[in-house]
Amino acid sequence: MRGTAGPANHAWEALLRAHAALMKQFAAEDIWTGVSMREYDVLYTLSKCPAPIRLGELHRHVLLSQPALSRMVDRLVARGLVARTVDPGDARGVLLSLTGAGRDQQRRVGRRHARSVASAMTRALDTEEMAQLESLCAKLTRHRAAPQAMTNEEDQGL
Repeated sequence: MRGTAGPANHAWEALLRAHAALMKQFAAEDIWTGVSMREYDVLYTLSKCPAPIRLGELHRHVLLSQPALSRMVDRLVARGLVARTVDPGDARGVLLSLTGAGRDQQRRVGRRHARSVASAMTRALDTEEMAQLESLCAKLTRHRAAPQAMTNEEDQGL
């Protein structure tokens, strides 16, 4: 492991800088009508689910704390964009899904956002680079594991 911390941290920082720059660009665009970018993230995540899911499962796919996500879901339910139903397999559980209005809203904003993402990505990367980026990100996602204990030298940045 020794000797890889520098390149690993540089790669991580580059990934975070790219993410931050793109998110700032997307947030500044005039496409978020009717929903915020974070609300869209919840609607988009639910749109990709083949069946209703629990809040805990939704939480694994969005970048919000569980309490913040719970409050957001409450607001989306109140606005008629998300539905809550009792889990037929466990009456104590609640399942979340998009309503018809939620699906329509996600699609309206999603079409504009998809064009914006495509423009940003193709402006910087060619087709082969985008495929490589997708592959690398998928690999990072697959190989996430429990953190390993650091040696004293690693902990001190040596």
